[in-house]
Amino acid sequence: MMDTKSLRSRLDKQKGKRLQIEKGIEEKELELKQTNRTLHRHELAREVVREVGLKTQQQLQFHISDITSLALESVFNEPYQLKVEFVQRRNKTECDLKFVREDSEMDPLTASGGGAVDVAAFALRIASWSMAHPRTRATIILDEPLRFLSVDNQEKASRMIKEISQRLGVQFIIVTHESTLASYADRVFEVSIRKGKSKVIAT
Repeated sequence: MMDTKSLRSRLDKQKGKRLQIEKGIEEKELELKQTNRTLHRHELAREVVREVGLKTQQQLQFHISDITSLALESVFNEPYQLKVEFVQRRNKTECDLKFVREDSEMDPLTASGGGAVDVAAFALRIASWSMAHPRTRATIILDEPLRFLSVDNQEKASRMIKEISQRLGVQFIIVTHESTLASYADRVFEVSIRKGKSKVIAT
């Protein structure tokens, strides 16, 4: 049998263990409260980010769609409209571009000849540049931007590029074989190769 002193010592030890357990429970409860508050703040922040993302996507949709559709309208008699959609794939936001005509949607690459794609690609380049903050230098280099556009529409497209240059104050440096497009340039340089050497002539 244990004497009274031994029982009291054992009881004191058990009381000490209980106090440690109670203190540990209090600490864990405090940590849980802090974690819940942090989680709530993160959920609020995520919702704000989601709302800002949606607003930004809507603005991008209008901006890209409007500029590209206007460019197409200035060149073609029966133009497509550009539809911009942001979709979630593989946990990433991707942008789908579609041509629309008479409520029918189609892939731009298969919708028609490459001329409409040329004009849309040019307009997308301008839209992208105009949205940059801060903007890069107002000079854009284009390599054969209208190579698939029919001869009948070359003049309209050339006027469109000239007008955008004047309105936005952007300089286009264009490499082209299209004489119509070259005729709208402020300065033209003809480049030829003779015996492996490039020769440049200002015209």
